[in-house]
Amino acid sequence: MVANPERRTALVDAGVEVLAREGARGLTFRAVDAQAGVPAGTASNYFGGRDDLLRQIDSRLRIRLAPDPAVVAELLTRPRDRSLIAAFMHDLMARATGDRTGWLALLEMRLEATRRPELLASSTASVRGDLVEGMEFQRAARLPGGDETVAVLYLAMLGLILEHLTLPGVLDGVLPGVSVPDGLVDRIVATIVPETAEEQVEERTQE
Repeated sequence: MVANPERRTALVDAGVEVLAREGARGLTFRAVDAQAGVPAGTASNYFGGRDDLLRQIDSRLRIRLAPDPAVVAELLTRPRDRSLIAAFMHDLMARATGDRTGWLALLEMRLEATRRPELLASSTASVRGDLVEGMEFQRAARLPGGDETVAVLYLAMLGLILEHLTLPGVLDGVLPGVSVPDGLVDRIVATIVPETAEEQVEERTQE
């Protein structure tokens, strides 16, 4: 296979576009070549097959959708309270809406994983790893809430992103006076996350 990292990345990004627009069944080398604007047969020189292309799309999406380290570093200079977690969630939502194609491709990858055992195994491991990493980050950064907070917040934000990117009309006006998606992000955080770590300790003491 050809060793040209820039061309390979461009082809993988073209694959992301095709996957988001056409779904997994439309992800062919011919479609990737057309999306990338390269001669027919180019993609077949870079990938060992469709499974190889899917694996590389999965790896590429993890890079495209990851938080900016500089943004994370800046946020961590703020007080460790609920507003900081809200800021992280707003950053997550901004990245999801800023790369809508990437997120739709990620959702298509999840659907495809239900049909491919090897992709299901790798996707399960990577997503579970991200969730565990989030719990570890929560503890290391001394943010309010614990593992349960992170798990429920993950589920709520995933649901919000899914609806907002696919069926935005479902959420429009669902809570009068609450904007979509930013107002809903604030409501999710306020409902799930304690105000401070100290408040969390007090609540546990009273139980």
